[in-house]
Amino acid sequence: TVAAMTVNPVLVHALRGDIVESQHRGALAVLDADGAVHTALGDIERPIFPRSAVKVLQALPLVAGGAAERYGLTDAELALACASHGGEPAHAATAAGMLAKAGVDAMALECGTHWPYHDGSIKTLAAAGQQPSAQHNNSSGTHSGFVCVGCLMAAERGADARAFLRGYVAPEHPVMQEVTATLQAATGYDLGRTARGTDGCSIPTYAVPLRHLAHAFARVGTGTGLSPGHARAARRLREAVAAAPFMVAGSGRFDTRVMEALGPRVFCKVGAEGVHCAAFPELGLGVAVKMDDGNNARAVEVVMAAAIAALLPLDGAAAELLGELTHLPLRNWNGIEVGRLAWAGERVGGRPALRV
Repeated sequence: TVAAMTVNPVLVHALRGDIVESQHRGALAVLDADGAVHTALGDIERPIFPRSAVKVLQALPLVAGGAAERYGLTDAELALACASHGGEPAHAATAAGMLAKAGVDAMALECGTHWPYHDGSIKTLAAAGQQPSAQHNNSSGTHSGFVCVGCLMAAERGADARAFLRGYVAPEHPVMQEVTATLQAATGYDLGRTARGTDGCSIPTYAVPLRHLAHAFARVGTGTGLSPGHARAARRLREAVAAAPFMVAGSGRFDTRVMEALGPRVFCKVGAEGVHCAAFPELGLGVAVKMDDGNNARAVEVVMAAAIAALLPLDGAAAELLGELTHLPLRNWNGIEVGRLAWAGERVGGRPALRV
């Protein structure tokens, strides 16, 4: 039996002309690093699968455990470890570089293979008569990070790296046990007593309430509440992403566009099925969003843009970009503007306003 869900508020309107054609409901949590709630819209206590939105948390062991230093990983490589990228040539090449530094190749990856999400990269591969590899998988950077962690573990145990890595996506593998322990420590949520599923890239995904996810991202932005090693790792990963935001998503993608515009002021990461999380280091706040209908490409990005525009002081190009992203034009195949996606909540002085 599926338990009844709280009716969450409408956060986004899809308008055609001036008529609301569709509504997207969801929940949003904003917390500080001490766990105090700044904003709660909708049900922030219901456990949800955060999917790829927590990749920065899953990458903490890569830095904290010493693998990033051992293999000399660059900003671009560390940023890719936090990514759901479009499979553009630079993404695939960077994943290959990470693996080479650890002494393995794409055969070690267990994320699966799919065509790039980036349209131009699909066409380039197809025109060359090539097939995609695991390096084109949107999670290849995250998995290359897992492989680096596993290679260091193998070396410390005196084990053969390829044999040790086999099955690293399984919940009981030492690599995934370390990743899970880190996720539990950052969120403060008991993952042993919550629902567990399998993510698109084959690793475990654990159901965590938005309250705990937002708290974890506030911790990532400040280091407060993390172990010293994880706090240093979070800072290093945020620095890497600010230096190489293209690696986290890619051409024209929300997370890349926002972090290119705002640099270290925002770390944001989308996840499948309408999840988005962010850290605002200068405010000491973390944000977590879940859309009820799982709408990723449209609704959840509008909500995250609204949260950024409401909470961060913005001017110039950054203010213009976030204004566009909270009131996004919709165009048909002839390029005619037919409607827009818009933040459905309050606005004050033209900017979105978040209310408890």
